Amino acid sequence: MSVAWLFPGQGSQVVGMGRELAERYPVAMRVFDEGSHAIGIDLKKLAWEGPQSDLDQTANTQPALLVASIAALRAAEEAGRLAEPRVVLGHSLGEFSALVAAGALPLADAVRLVRKRGELMQAAGDAAHAGGAGGMLAVLGGDVSAIAKALAGTSLVIANDNAPGQVVISGPRADFDRATAALKEAGVKRVIPLRTSGAFHSPAMRAVAGDLADELVRARWDALRLPVIANVDGELHEHAADFPKLLEKQVWSRVEWVVSMRRAEGEGATAFVEFGPGNVLTGLAKRIVASATTANVSDETTLREALPVLR
Repeated sequence: MSVAWLFPGQGSQVVGMGRELAERYPVAMRVFDEGSHAIGIDLKKLAWEGPQSDLDQTANTQPALLVASIAALRAAEEAGRLAEPRVVLGHSLGEFSALVAAGALPLADAVRLVRKRGELMQAAGDAAHAGGAGGMLAVLGGDVSAIAKALAGTSLVIANDNAPGQVVISGPRADFDRATAALKEAGVKRVIPLRTSGAFHSPAMRAVAGDLADELVRARWDALRLPVIANVDGELHEHAADFPKLLEKQVWSRVEWVVSMRRAEGEGATAFVEFGPGNVLTGLAKRIVASATTANVSDETTLREALPVLR
């Protein structure tokens, strides 16, 4: 069985994430400690005690979710010898976790980067609120090309192509009603507002690109040990030097998750294992690759269930 490792993005965070694995596996606890030290924030307290409202702040979510995801991977590695994955990929923020897993980014650098990324995105969202708020809508049902066509008369764009029948759009809240009406007319089933602090993965985030690019260039980049499929192009990348520009573009561009997952399938992946809280990505995997075997690692029970797939 050829496995792809998956790492979740913002929205998967939950109070208590990673605690059971960290308390059972010293290597997972060290991930939380190293991440906390890197940014001077107690990520154990934030991730394990919350409150959820603090954990949901973008600047907090991103480092906490990254360490919870890498802690889950390290726990699995400690629990049993894992086969080398065919490819590694992560959704939005999860792409940074994927790059840690693939050896390109040291954990401390990645935590510092996503803390800064979260601060920049949060600040951009706050600025937008002052001059016309931005946000995101989940669109259920409907073909991605039909959705794009329906949005043509609005300022909204497709932010995430997550799975057949599940797309997220992003842009000014002032256009939400007009976009929703156009989408309903185009035949989509439901349009649901998401709890986000800004219009992520849209042109509104271009404002953060320059500062983020500076941080990405300053980070330490090591050689990739595993190939990573990038969000913005759905292509397989084998050189860490590709990622500063890809990650800068990613913050304001569409997450091409369907294309990325199909590329993973094309590279021979038949099983998909998600490391971190929840099972959002394994759920999407089943909708994109119907024959896929899936598993996730978020606690001791799911780790034990995933090990036969990972070995």
